[in-house]
Amino acid sequence: MKALLQRVSEAEVQVEGRTVGKISKGLLVFLCVVKGDTEQDLTYVLNKVVNLRVFEDDAGKMNLSLKDVSGEMLVVSQFTLAARTRKGTRPSFDDAEAPDRARKMYEEFLARARQSGIKTEAGLFGAYMKISLVNDGPVTIMVDSREKRK
Repeated sequence: MKALLQRVSEAEVQVEGRTVGKISKGLLVFLCVVKGDTEQDLTYVLNKVVNLRVFEDDAGKMNLSLKDVSGEMLVVSQFTLAARTRKGTRPSFDDAEAPDRARKMYEEFLARARQSGIKTEAGLFGAYMKISLVNDGPVTIMVDSREKRK
């Protein structure tokens, strides 16, 4: 499972001109379920997202987590993070999980994020979405559950 995190001061996702998710200070999380992902991958990524120290403390050091700053999370499904670009100029998305299974894992990620006490908003799985954000820093970090296997 992959998650591209962007630290934001605000973010919003719209579908067909209607706002479906909106947050203030927190993380915009683009989430990709990759073929072969398990519950352990989901747990790993969620724990990283919630506990990664990417917010500044009083000394200006990135030392605080989403939980520490009572931040919010906007989660958007993003199968294109599974893109492979080794051959040619057209990306291959063969590594992305099948939509039915990906949707279930995406929804489980959202449920667990909400259970953790983080205010969590979401995009609409499989929809064409327009996302606006104010990147804070900018801070953009990739989390990949395959890293735990190395």
